[in-house]
Amino acid sequence: MSFPDESPVAVLVSGGLDSAVLVAEALRRSPAVHPLYVRTGLAWENHELAFLNRFLAAVKTPALRELHVLDLPVGDLYGEHWSLSGEGVPDANSEDEAVFLPGRNVLLLAKAMLWCHLRQVPTLALGILHANPFPDATPHFFCAYQDAVNEAVGGRVRVLRPYSGLTKAEVIRRADGVPLELTLSCLRPIQGRHCGRCNKCAERRRAFRAAGRADVTAYDQESACSE
Repeated sequence: MSFPDESPVAVLVSGGLDSAVLVAEALRRSPAVHPLYVRTGLAWENHELAFLNRFLAAVKTPALRELHVLDLPVGDLYGEHWSLSGEGVPDANSEDEAVFLPGRNVLLLAKAMLWCHLRQVPTLALGILHANPFPDATPHFFCAYQDAVNEAVGGRVRVLRPYSGLTKAEVIRRADGVPLELTLSCLRPIQGRHCGRCNKCAERRRAFRAAGRADVTAYDQESACSE
């Protein structure tokens, strides 16, 4: 699905590689880009927001609108889950399924789509990739959920996934001139740096290697490991 031209768009951002590149590309094509961050109480969010604010400042153009932070706490749902406690974070050797957060896209999309509907922003874009293995990241889910939310409010917000056919390495190759060092892909950041040992750090390392690009990431010197 292609990115819309010449119309406002909201981008669901996380501070990670994929959504950051998506914002940069949207800024080249849309007259108004609204970054949306949904804060749910996850252990790494303060670090993530710090990275995201620095990234948005670095890529700012007249089209970039203010970052909107939407609150949707999940502590009453996830309880003592590692994503909230920061304990037992999946390491570099874990399978992708280990980082599944149940219903995450259900929660994020509900608030982001309603924000768009109430402000007449016609399109919401996400940086979902081809290899995402989770049940709330399938084409069927996105189509059905988009229709359900729009039906509930009499809306017409489109949910677009421009990177749904791409790998993370392919996204990195699209990022010429994008300050990827200002993005965060880590489940347990250490003093503002990537830990170098978690599932997401390992994924990030592999993606830079597969893309044939230098890894510009600042990993924690004491805990970073090479694979």
